[in-house]
Amino acid sequence: MGGVTNATLPPLPASDRPDVAARLREALLGASFTADGLLELLGAPAYAALARSETVPALRATRGDTPLELLVRLFLLQQPVPRARAEAVLPVAECVQTGWLTDTGADEVAATVDVRPYGGTDGEDWFIVSDLGCAVGGAGGIGSRDEGVVLGVGGASTTLAGITVRGPVGSALDLGTGSGIQALHAAQHATRVTATDLNPRALHITALTLALSGAPAADLREGSLFEPVRDDERFDLIVSNPPFVISPGARLTYRDGGMGGDDLCRTLVQQAGERLNEGGFAQFLANWQHVEGEDWQDRLRAWVPRGCDAWIVQREVQDVTQYAELWLRDAGDHRGDPAEYQAHYDAWLDEFEARKVRAVGFGWITLRRTAAAEPSVTVEEWPHPVEQPLGDTIRAHFERLDYLRAHDDAALLAGRFRLTAEVVQEQVGLPGAEDPEHVVLRQHRGMRRATKVDTVGAGFAGVCDGSLSAGRILDAIAQLVGEDPVLLRDRTPAQIRLLVEQGFLEPAV
Repeated sequence: MGGVTNATLPPLPASDRPDVAARLREALLGASFTADGLLELLGAPAYAALARSETVPALRATRGDTPLELLVRLFLLQQPVPRARAEAVLPVAECVQTGWLTDTGADEVAATVDVRPYGGTDGEDWFIVSDLGCAVGGAGGIGSRDEGVVLGVGGASTTLAGITVRGPVGSALDLGTGSGIQALHAAQHATRVTATDLNPRALHITALTLALSGAPAADLREGSLFEPVRDDERFDLIVSNPPFVISPGARLTYRDGGMGGDDLCRTLVQQAGERLNEGGFAQFLANWQHVEGEDWQDRLRAWVPRGCDAWIVQREVQDVTQYAELWLRDAGDHRGDPAEYQAHYDAWLDEFEARKVRAVGFGWITLRRTAAAEPSVTVEEWPHPVEQPLGDTIRAHFERLDYLRAHDDAALLAGRFRLTAEVVQEQVGLPGAEDPEHVVLRQHRGMRRATKVDTVGAGFAGVCDGSLSAGRILDAIAQLVGEDPVLLRDRTPAQIRLLVEQGFLEPAV
């Protein structure tokens, strides 16, 4: 896959002037041009509308003369502002000289890039740089005109940031960095951050995002997939929000992978294993095909590289017509010539029909490099609400896998467990019935799972506080219900394993 160039896109600010970026950052913070400041100024409805790329409410909310209103109109709404007013807030001369601002010829200045305030995971005030018109929401059709455009923060970006396992690591790789949001997060806990992209404009913008956010610079490399990575390089964390859209051709670099079907996502996952250090994580967003006559879970299991545990979660499935319409709208094709729109739509359906694709799945893929003789691969569908951030939940999932692998049934019964935080028990049955038809344990954090248990499982979970071994608890339950304790010990470990695996119970160590 070759590089991306587009002469129609405007020039970018200089990336080799961190001194100007630092002064601009100071000015933005001084005017409360932050995520919290935006919410307070605009109010929740206008703030939410801005995230949907609807600017009218924000324009109405910024008709005053405060510094913050001026900055919102300048950097988020792309409105020229009087130079004299801007000079009271910003180092205008330096910003014009280095390309952050441009003179319009009418005693006004305009921004050359979008700058969106973004709140870090620990309350940091960061700024995500992107091409004009692309700071919020989707591409809004701009991609249909400018193929090398770099988008800002979208739902996929924040989803990946939320599921990423955080913790001090030596090295992190952000593959397909875009506007640099994942590299920015990684810079907070990785000694060394490498960011790659096929689009050199994206690498330039990532450098701007890091500088304007006060983050350390990253090692920026141009190229496709793992091409820019040396054969001997290994990482503790790999993250990627790749161009995963399954489309005919590769019109739009920011979303279309340029490989047939879901081959880009498959290749990315399969090649990641050998790039990880022992215990390292690789985490991706991906699309995958649901092919006629093939189990989608088996398809994904075949992607997992040797030597890696995997947890793959399908969050959404769309039939091929829904999928084609979604991405045609994303490119703005629905606003163009109807005959051309229909031709594009036909091309998508022809492609899917040729590949016998009936639907497309979307979800998360997490790999962890392991030395286990038999790695664990979990592929599941979970379309229900979850509680972000999920990084700690995902780390705990793999830690529980290690525990279960290391403990046979005898060791499991000798172990002690605790009910995890915010798990509640629900009893379902007819009103007035003496016994419930079934008992459900439900999580109110993390994945927010629910699972049916029998009376023994419910009783067992209810008294798990880490003080007694599982075997002793089962012996007490056997005495209460009049059951043979040996038989109960024999049949219950499978249920305990499931409750541990799904995060309802955790080892008390």
